[in-house]
Amino acid sequence: MTLDSTSVPKNANSQASDPFADIRPYHDDEVAEVLARLADNAELLDALTQYKLPRLARFVPKLARSIASFALRREMRGVDSVRAFQMRIAGYMQRMIRTTTDAFEVEGLDKLDPGTAYLFIGNHRDIALDPAFVNYALYQAGRDTVRIAIGDNLLQKPYVSDLMRLNKSFIVPRSARGKRAMLAAYQALSSYIRHSITVDNHSVWLAQREGRAKDGIDRADPAIIKMLTMAHRQADKNADFGEAIRELRMVPVSISYEYDPCDLQKARELYAMHTEGRYQKVEFEDIRSIVAGITGDKGRIKLTFGKPLPGDFDTPDAAAEEIDRQVLGGYRLFPSHQLALEASGLAPDLLELDEVTDADRERFNARLAEVPTHLRDWWLAQYANPVLNRAGRL
Repeated sequence: MTLDSTSVPKNANSQASDPFADIRPYHDDEVAEVLARLADNAELLDALTQYKLPRLARFVPKLARSIASFALRREMRGVDSVRAFQMRIAGYMQRMIRTTTDAFEVEGLDKLDPGTAYLFIGNHRDIALDPAFVNYALYQAGRDTVRIAIGDNLLQKPYVSDLMRLNKSFIVPRSARGKRAMLAAYQALSSYIRHSITVDNHSVWLAQREGRAKDGIDRADPAIIKMLTMAHRQADKNADFGEAIRELRMVPVSISYEYDPCDLQKARELYAMHTEGRYQKVEFEDIRSIVAGITGDKGRIKLTFGKPLPGDFDTPDAAAEEIDRQVLGGYRLFPSHQLALEASGLAPDLLELDEVTDADRERFNARLAEVPTHLRDWWLAQYANPVLNRAGRL
């Protein structure tokens, strides 16, 4: 597993007392040191100044960094715990929802026990916002936030790793080389998730597949389910699969965006994959996608919490099928989805345009007009596929 220097335990004994030290979120007693490190991180300060003080950063970069460092220290004054850090984030989250969304609806959370830890496993459309909206729903309900699974491919810079782990993120290995190294990394990951749920009684959010569903087709990966049960089966060789599922208290979560701020970039990637067989990301593209997702117009958002999976599954495929059933059942089809299906000319029998207003159609057409002609089919597919998928046409 590739990790940055901030993730390395301070001494050999720490690994024995804290076996998850290199992948877990930061603890409260680590917050002050991490924040101090961030306030002196030149790359983070440069990123902040280029966004907030572009002219000053260009002509007097040293002064711009000093101003950014002072502002960061002032903003984080009094933050001495992970919860305090997340409370600062909550204010920005509220502002983001107010300025970039038309509505945020939550369903099903009231059916879940507030004192019980769950493994929320959901469809994945936005790198940062999917778990952020789950956290915001929990925050609004007065519940504790989740620990968030994040791929180590996103942690290309130490300051990114620090920020994510301050926000309760733990590291999912994607860069381990070789079968043995990958197996060991996933065993550690499975053990950490199990420990979080069954020992710490702390909820976790995990995507149902690796990477975002850029084509709009939400489908759980059985390999993820197999990984999640690995620790239980390793601890008890005679345990049946259903028991391992029941122990984790998996709850499918469905998130639906009326509009995806990254839809055009996803269309470019889908087009490249289709025409060239590959897509090469530019440096820090994922970070730019995170920023675009946060700042871009999203329209309405629906977040649906499902029911905990029962322990009567014999295989990962069977459990994945139930996750798919709940995720697709809880997915909200907005006018954008119906209008994309109409524009694509596919499955006219599935069209439901009764609730589509003139304003909806005008907004949709304005966005579509900004899409280059050669990318339109791929852009439309992202919105039309959820309708087709729920109807079993994919």
